[in-house]
Amino acid sequence: MNEQFVLGLARQALTVALLLAAPALVVALVVGVAISIFQATTQIQEQTLTFVPKIVAVLVAMLVFGGWMLNQLLAFTENLFGNLGQLLR
Repeated sequence: MNEQFVLGLARQALTVALLLAAPALVVALVVGVAISIFQATTQIQEQTLTFVPKIVAVLVAMLVFGGWMLNQLLAFTENLFGNLGQLLR
């Protein structure tokens, strides 16, 4: 196990983490901007109006993208366990 292997493994782990977080974050961002625009045009300044739709949208995104996220995580884990011999050397 050399330095380049460890750096490659860390880079791959960070890439997978970013890919897994991206759908929920993008949906929360889009819903947040839409709610902000709605609040600015209607001048409604209710704080719960910002959180509840974002939570619902993120839960829906998790349901929609959950299978893909699980497949990405399983592929990374299988790759990690497949290279376990190189890690232990």
